[in-house]
Amino acid sequence: MKIRSSYYILFNSEAKFIPMSKLILIDDDVIYHKIAQIMLKEYSPVKEVISSLDGKATLEYLKENRSNEENLPDYIFVDLNMPDYNGWDFLNAYKRIRKSLQKVIRIYIVSSSIDPNDIKRSKNYTFVHSFIVKPLRREFLQALID
Repeated sequence: MKIRSSYYILFNSEAKFIPMSKLILIDDDVIYHKIAQIMLKEYSPVKEVISSLDGKATLEYLKENRSNEENLPDYIFVDLNMPDYNGWDFLNAYKRIRKSLQKVIRIYIVSSSIDPNDIKRSKNYTFVHSFIVKPLRREFLQALID
């Protein structure tokens, strides 16, 4: 898989009972990436995590691979509060390209925001499955199996 400089693979777990799944984690906090790595490895069915510090680069990756289902992720976790290109920018751009992708991707907002306006606004994006308040919790990650 071609990975741009703003991406890096955090881990490849050896879960045997779950089919191959990929996740892109978009967040500008490198420490959060490390914490998420530990949580995802321990409690989720995800086998491959691609970390991105840049939502715009993630969109370019999705566009470049729109016809290659194998390279597209099954999940995207996106933070809202990032400099330059924030989570809302990513969601707006994703909304424009999502129907051209050969795979349905489950989008989750994972943010430290507890602002009711952010939660309400997230409901305008029909493709967003959930708004998760950081930190990631074991129960949520285990529910990805279902």
